[in-house]
Order: sequence, then structure tokens, then C-alpha cells
Amino acid sequence: MSNQIILGIESTCDETAAAVVQGKTLLANVVASSMDEHARYGGVIPEIASRAHAQSFVPVVSKALADANMTIDDVDAIAVSAGPGLAGCLAVGVSGAKALAWSANKPIYGINHVIGHVAVTQLQFGDLPANTMALIVSGGHTSLLHVNDIARDVEVVGTTLDDAAGECFDKVARLLGFPYPGGPYIDRHAQHGDPHAIKVPQGLTQGRAGKEHPYDFSFSGVKTAIARWIEERQGGGQEIPVDDVCASLAGSVAQVLSRKSMRGCEQFDSTTLIVGGGFSANSQLREALVEAGRNHGVDVRIPQIKLCTDNGAMVAMLGSNLVEAGVAPSDMEFPIDSAMPLTKISM
Repeated sequence: MSNQIILGIESTCDETAAAVVQGKTLLANVVASSMDEHARYGGVIPEIASRAHAQSFVPVVSKALADANMTIDDVDAIAVSAGPGLAGCLAVGVSGAKALAWSANKPIYGINHVIGHVAVTQLQFGDLPANTMALIVSGGHTSLLHVNDIARDVEVVGTTLDDAAGECFDKVARLLGFPYPGGPYIDRHAQHGDPHAIKVPQGLTQGRAGKEHPYDFSFSGVKTAIARWIEERQGGGQEIPVDDVCASLAGSVAQVLSRKSMRGCEQFDSTTLIVGGGFSANSQLREALVEAGRNHGVDVRIPQIKLCTDNGAMVAMLGSNLVEAGVAPSDMEFPIDSAMPLTKISM
């Protein structure tokens, strides 16, 4: 069963993506992004993204199959992101995938997009060890997961109580006048700044809140503290040291994420940490996690950047895991779930 050919389709936000995986080998990976169309608005506009998915679906899926030198007849199963994500965007991808599955008489799996970020690391690092921890950091999610079985048993250890790390970066980027998405700009400027220049709060790490939420994340206080600091400087007619602001923000967030991840590994006696999601492209976070892993004897697995951001390979790989584990396909009538819980791996 492990050599089954899976077509994965992704449309949760502003990327329309399709990929073909055989076992743990990636045969094709195609991504069309509508990000440029959202830049002028400073964030993703669901209607624009949904329209872009409708326009890109057929060309992207066709190219993925062509790149893999296959037709839909060669595919054993189709996997598609059913949630969490933007409802309109999910509806386009799921409708298209269902039409394809129905017309070609193929089984279909509606999968959890976030768990896909964990599954995709297998394409670069091989099988997931039992008792693995996973840190998923993206625009809308900051989650610490305990993965007993990628196809059947994922437990949420920690989650975002307000702003996710990616949201926090985008909001500070807007204050600094960076274009959307702001993450890459903050990353670049942070490399030239002093991470200790501004005292940035580290939410849920100290005192009672830290004890009550040892693995949860809160970044809204970080955004507020930096906004106030910038306002005070501007009010006093002082220049804003952009590099230092970026370095202090990136350093604080990276420290919180790496510290809580290592605490989770310790709690569950895990020696492997998988890292995924678009925000894991951040260089300060990568450095902090690798260093923390070295100090704690944890194998930190962060895939190459094209596998971190939303893509079809992550969907196909989780589909492959489900097929290999003998999990039944989804019913053709399965709904989308924009708030799909992370304990639900497939529909």
C-alpha cells in the first residue's frame, strides 16, 4: 500500500496548489499564488482568493499531473484540504477535488491542512518517529502538537490564545510601513538589528499565567507593546530604529516558541520536534529552534522553505499516510470545516 499514488490539492488561503506523491517520493509540486492581488489591501481578501482558486484549479492540477508524467487514471486516491481555512477558498478546492474524484471514480480524503504541515516533513526526513512533537507556526496558527500516529492520533498540547506569531509579525510590519506580507521584511531587517534594543513582553511565560498555560501562546501583548513604543518615539519626534524593532520582535517570538517547544518535548519525553507552517521560514526562529534542540538533545526537523509554506505536497503526503494506515476514505458528501479541530485528521 505504501507505493500508492496520491494527488494532493490545497486551497485554504491564497495558494492554489497540487502535488503528486508516490509513497514518500514527491513526483510533482505546483503552486499558484494570488498574494500579489491581496498586497494592496494589506491582507487576504477571501472573495479575491476564492476567484483566483476557481481560475487556477484546472491549470494547476493539470500541470501537476503532466509534471508527474501521469493522467488522473494513474492516481490511486485524491486528498484535499477540507479545513481549517477560509470557507470560500476551501469550497472551491473541495468542490473541484470531489468533481475529479467522482468523474474518475477515485477515493477521496478530506484532510486537515494543519496536520499536513507535519506530514510533509517525511518527504525530506523520512518516517516520523513514534512520540513526535510538532510546532506548527503559520499566519493563523501557532500550535504545539503531540503526534502518536500521524494518521490516527494527534493531541493538542498548546495553542494560540489570541494572535498567532504570523499575525503578530504582519501587524507590526504594517506599523513599520512594510508591504504585505510583512514577515520576510521583518526577517531581513532583524538580521541587522539589536534583539535587546526594546524590552518586548513574552506572553504566558512568567508567573501565574506561565504556570496555567505552560504550552499555550499569546502574541497580542507583543504587538501592543511595540505599537506603544513606536507611538512614543514618533510623539517625541524621534527616529524609529527599524532594524532594532524587527530584531527585538523576532528575537522575543523565537525565544518563546523554542522554549515552549522544548518544554513540550521534555514533558512527553520526545526526542524529535517537527516544525512546519509558513512562519517557520523565519530565519531567527530556525536558528533559535536548532540551537535549543542541540542543547536539549532534540532532533529538530525543519523542512526546506518550499515545503513550509502552503503546498499540495503536504496534502498528498497526509493522504498517503491515511491510505497506508488503512483509514477509510471520506464520504463523497463530506463538508468543509473552516474551524476544523486539530485532533481531527480527516473527514
